[in-house]
Amino acid sequence: MRITKIDLYRAAMPMKTPFKVAIGTTTISQSIFARIHTDAGHIGVGEGNIFTPVVGETADSVWAIGPAAARALVGTDPLDIEARARQMRKLFPHNTTLRSALEIALWDILGKAANLPLFAVLGGRRRPVVTDNTVGLESPAVMAERALAFKARGFVAIKVKLGTDLATDLERMRLIREAVGPGFALRVDANQGWDRTTARAALRALAAYGPELVEQPVVRADIDGLAELRRGSTVPLMADESLFDEHDALRLVAAGACDYFNIKLAKAAGIWTALKINAIGEAAHIPCMVGCMTDAGIAISAAVHLASARENIVFADLDGADMLAVDPVAGGFGYGAGGELLPATGPGLGVELDAAYLGGLPHQAVE
Repeated sequence: MRITKIDLYRAAMPMKTPFKVAIGTTTISQSIFARIHTDAGHIGVGEGNIFTPVVGETADSVWAIGPAAARALVGTDPLDIEARARQMRKLFPHNTTLRSALEIALWDILGKAANLPLFAVLGGRRRPVVTDNTVGLESPAVMAERALAFKARGFVAIKVKLGTDLATDLERMRLIREAVGPGFALRVDANQGWDRTTARAALRALAAYGPELVEQPVVRADIDGLAELRRGSTVPLMADESLFDEHDALRLVAAGACDYFNIKLAKAAGIWTALKINAIGEAAHIPCMVGCMTDAGIAISAAVHLASARENIVFADLDGADMLAVDPVAGGFGYGAGGELLPATGPGLGVELDAAYLGGLPHQAVE
């Protein structure tokens, strides 16, 4: 089997409401969609969702370099995903979002060629994945109101964005805990917003509100700081922006820097590296989360299949498609009761892109 053509589409998807975190605000979600054609008639679809403050790519940069990446793949074997992933890492080492779109499409082709859903291709079973939903940065009162609304919708866990000044962050957490009540799962994400001193004080004070974990309290490069904070914290710590690939995972393990890993396909450049990160985590007794940016349904579906297939992935933050005013993707999964997600049982990802929607997008074709 050979790749004969790759279509790239540039999508700008409005959010229901602006989504603000410590390192940036998203009002329009930017994705690149890929459709990879083969001489066997199989077409794989993929998506990479671009959040510049984390990955460093922009929609313009991904759109500019996309045809070069596509040209490198045309004529190659789409089923040899290891070779394609290594090829893309060598040629485009810092373009993880673009690579994730192309690689996800290759996994979709593999599933369709095998006539198996992706979770089965990965050697797993179809098990439910329970996602939290996220309250972005707003005033404490607004955040508490939104947390309560997520609880009313049936979600059983909420991610709370913090990472600004300590007094306001603590007030946010106090009001949210009062709103949702004791025992409700709250996960804090500072998105690198604190320095070591502030993070140390925050972890001590936040413990009173019983968070399950605190994610990325300090800047991504400060592995030593993360390890120091972990040694003094009663609250478990999760690495996110400090973790892109298996090499980062090894560094975090060696430093004793975190209790959990957050794997995102846009950071890991797809499933191939995500599997490596999870394996290192499992060997080091570090459970994993699979997270997202503000992804539409293709990337979320790929993440749901991955999480379903790996039991060491015990947390999910896959609410991106729920934040979009309109998701142009059908199938793959659905937001069920309690935030439960189940992967599709059709071949590959089990998703379809709306043809009329694609017809209105900027398009590049490489043959």
